[in-house]
Amino acid sequence: MNRTAICRHARPVPSSSLRTRIPRLAQPATAPCRLPHHAQRAFAAMSSTTSFYDFKPLDKRGQEVPLADYKGKVILIVNTASKCGFTPQYAGLETLYKGIKEKHPDDFVVLGFPCNQFGGQEPGTDDEIQNFCQINYGVSFPIMQKIDVNGDGASPLYQWLKEEKPGLMGLRRIKWNFEKFLVGRDGKVKGRWASTTKPESLQKPVLDELEKKE
Repeated sequence: MNRTAICRHARPVPSSSLRTRIPRLAQPATAPCRLPHHAQRAFAAMSSTTSFYDFKPLDKRGQEVPLADYKGKVILIVNTASKCGFTPQYAGLETLYKGIKEKHPDDFVVLGFPCNQFGGQEPGTDDEIQNFCQINYGVSFPIMQKIDVNGDGASPLYQWLKEEKPGLMGLRRIKWNFEKFLVGRDGKVKGRWASTTKPESLQKPVLDELEKKE
């Protein structure tokens, strides 16, 4: 039988059969994509708070400290611990703080945020932490209430800082005690440094920001 005969005798395939035989292309998902609960909470915090000056962390007595009070200043933020190999950096922070305050008495602030998430190295109460800092290192800059910096219970301020300035390779989480964030006069995060960075080495970045106008 030649090709013409074959074609004459071939039955047309109903279009409905073709539809059943041809695999359907993947259909777009109709259900909304949902973030994990902890991510939803973090996203909500970021959505409702878009400026550094909107945050109100707590001091050691549990009183709100509006960061709007520091508007126009340069601020160094550090997560601290009393029983860490980097704890002597308290001395460096105090040296940096006092040295810059001599020339810029109203323009520079260091804020310490104790955290017990890294090796349980900040186990004390807020009063015990404050006393430790003052007795051992003569700390005169504000030491805030103890917080978490990672995880579901992370401080909204730290959630914001990590989003604004991720670390190496885009990693947002805080790796250890005494990481440092520098906030400029305009409320933007200007720098982030690892625990190994000595506070005294940050004098130039701080002074550079102080030279800028808001």
